[in-house]
Amino acid sequence: MANPFLPVADFPDFPKMTPEAADEALPRLLAEAKTRVDALEKNAPATWEGLVLALADAQRPLWRAWRCITHLLSVCNSEGWRRVQKKYQGDLVAFELRVGQSRRFYDRFKELKGKLEAEAKKAPSAQLACRIRILEKNMSSAELSGVALEGAKQKRFNEIQEESEKLEADYRDHVLDATKAFSVLLTTKVETEGLPESLKKVLAGDGDPAKGPWKASIEDAVYFPFMKHSKNRPVREALCRARCTRASEGALDNTPIVAKLLALRQELAELLGYKSYAEVSLAEKSAPSVAAVESLIAKLADASRPFAVKEDAALDKFAQGAGWTGRIEPWDRAYWNERQREKLYSYSEEELSKYFDLPVVLDGLFRLATRLFGITVEPADGEAPVWHPDVRFYRVRGEKGNVIAHFYFDPYSRPATKRGGAWAHSFRSRMRLADGSVQLPLALVCCNQAVPDKSGRALMRFSEVETLFHEFGHALQHMLTTVDDEAASGFGMIEWDAVEVASQFMENWCYDEATVKSFARHVDTKEPIPGTLLARVRAAKNYRAANASLGQLAYAKVDMELHVKPPADPNALKNKVFAELIPGRTIPEDRMLNSFSHIFAGGYAAGYYGYKWSEVMSADVFGAFEEAGLGDEAAVRRLGRRYRDTFLALGGSVDPMEVFRRFRGRAPEVKALLRQSGLV
Repeated sequence: MANPFLPVADFPDFPKMTPEAADEALPRLLAEAKTRVDALEKNAPATWEGLVLALADAQRPLWRAWRCITHLLSVCNSEGWRRVQKKYQGDLVAFELRVGQSRRFYDRFKELKGKLEAEAKKAPSAQLACRIRILEKNMSSAELSGVALEGAKQKRFNEIQEESEKLEADYRDHVLDATKAFSVLLTTKVETEGLPESLKKVLAGDGDPAKGPWKASIEDAVYFPFMKHSKNRPVREALCRARCTRASEGALDNTPIVAKLLALRQELAELLGYKSYAEVSLAEKSAPSVAAVESLIAKLADASRPFAVKEDAALDKFAQGAGWTGRIEPWDRAYWNERQREKLYSYSEEELSKYFDLPVVLDGLFRLATRLFGITVEPADGEAPVWHPDVRFYRVRGEKGNVIAHFYFDPYSRPATKRGGAWAHSFRSRMRLADGSVQLPLALVCCNQAVPDKSGRALMRFSEVETLFHEFGHALQHMLTTVDDEAASGFGMIEWDAVEVASQFMENWCYDEATVKSFARHVDTKEPIPGTLLARVRAAKNYRAANASLGQLAYAKVDMELHVKPPADPNALKNKVFAELIPGRTIPEDRMLNSFSHIFAGGYAAGYYGYKWSEVMSADVFGAFEEAGLGDEAAVRRLGRRYRDTFLALGGSVDPMEVFRRFRGRAPEVKALLRQSGLV
C-alpha cells in the first residue's frame, strides 16, 4: 500500500494516515529535505527562482507531512500520534534551525533583497514589494533563529528551542488528559434542576436524558452551559474548582513546565541580545514596543473599569432581590449572570438556541459571504478524504464561477481525542506554479459544539454562532487571497497581532439584523426569529461588556508581564494582575496558567494582547459599514468588495497598518471599539 505521506496528496488521505505510516515516511522525508537543502546551500544563486522558490520546494514535502501529523494530534489524539510527535519533534526542530541559521542563505537573501530594491526603484510593482517583504521577513526570522550566534551560544540556543518544543507538547497533552479525566456523575433528577433539555441530552450520552444518569464534565461544550444554568451549586463548585486547577496535580502538573518555559524564553532572548522575550515576540509584530502594548491595555482598562463597577453592583442587587444572601463566588457568577440577562432582556439561552440549527446557520453564513465578497460556497462531501465521519468538505467559487479554494469543517466536540476551543488553519496555500497555473488554498475550520441530539438537531448557543463566524473569518483570509507568492498568501506573514482582524470582523455580522434574520429559523416550526426576540438579543450584546473587556485585558497583561520579566512565582504575578483588573473572579487555588494553552502551547507567548490590538482595527473596519448604513445594500456590497480586495486579498504581502489605511483611509482609532462595546 502506498504511504499517504510520500508525498501528501493535494487532498490528504487522512483515513490512511496512521502513526505507523508517519513513522515510516518521516525519516525519508527528512533525509531528502536535508540533501536538497545542503545542495542549495552550496550552489543556490541569489535569484528568486533559484533561491527562494527552490528552498521552499526542497522543504515542502516534509512540512506538509508534519502539518498533517500535528493536525491529527489535535483532532484524533492518541498515544500512537504522541509517540510520533515526540520521536521526531527534536529532529524537525534541529532541521528548521539548521536552515534558519545558515549564514550562506542569509547572505543570499540580503543580496537578492538589494537586487529587488534596485529593480523597484526603476519600476515599482506590487509583486516586487511583496517579494522584498518576504525577504525581509526571512532575514528577520533568521536573526531570531540565531543566525548571528556562534559556537557555544548557538549550541545553547538550539538546545533551548528543542527543549521548549518538547515542553509545549507535554503541556498540551497534560491539558487534554486533565480535561477528559474529570467528571461528575448525576443520578437523580433533582441534581439536574435548571439544566436545559438540550444539555441534559448531551450529558446523558447514549442514555435516556429523562432518566439519566448524566455526566457533567469540564470540556467546553458542557462546562459553560452547565455553569450558566445548573441550580446544583455543589456540582457547580466542583466543576469550577476542577476547571481552574486543571493540569496542576501529579503526573499532569504543568506548574514546572510553566516555570521552565518562562526561564528558557528569557535565556533565549538574552542570547539574541534582547532584554526580554516580550521584545523578541514584538520584533515580528505590528505593535512597535512593549510600552505601546502596555499603553493600550491601560487605556482600555481605564475605560472599562467604571462601567465594570456599575455592572457588579447591579448584579449583586439583582441576586439579592432574587433571594441570594451570600457572596457571589466564582462558581455562582455565570449562573447569576445568566439569570440577570434573562430578566433584563426576557429570553433564555435555551429558547434562543432553537433558532440556530447548525446546517441553517451555515447556509446563512455562506450567503453572507456571497453578499459581501461575491463568492459561492458549495458542499463537496466525498470529493476528499476526511478524518472523522462528522467532517464536512466544501468548495469555494469566485464571482466568475471558477473554483478558488476548498475547506474542511469539523464542528463537534470529541473530548477524548480532540482538543478544546476553536481554530482555523491551512493545509495548502495559494501559489502561482512554474507552468502558470495556480495552486488553490485548502483550509480548515474546527469548532467544539455539542454533538447533534438523537433527532439530528445540532442546536447552537449564540456564542457558538459567533465562534463559527470568527473562525470562518480566518478561513476566508486564507482562501480569498490573490497573492501569488506562497510565503505571503493567506495568513502567511501577517503579523500575529493583526491576524485576528479578519475573524473579529465577521463576528459583528452576528448582530446585524438583516444577516441574522436570513438564517435564524425555529428548528421545529421553521418560523423566522421574531423581531422582538432579535431586538432583545441585540440589546444584550454589551451585557457586562466592561467585565468581559477587563477579563481579556487581564489575560493580556499577565502574558506580557510574565515575558517582560519572568517572576519567581508566576502564579503570584497572575494573582496580582487578576486582583487589580478582575477581583473576585477566581478561587484562591486557581492555576489558570497551567491550562493557558494560548501562551504555553499555542504561539501566543507575549502576543495575547493581539486579540485587543486586532479588535481595535476590526471594530474600526466594521465602523465603516455602520457609517455607510447597514441598510444600504449597495454600500454594504461596495465596502464588502473593498474589504475583500484589501484585508482578504493582500494577505501578508503588505504591512497590516498599510492594509488598514487602504481600506479606511487613515490609521486605526480606538473610539469605534469603545462605542460598539458601550464603554463611552
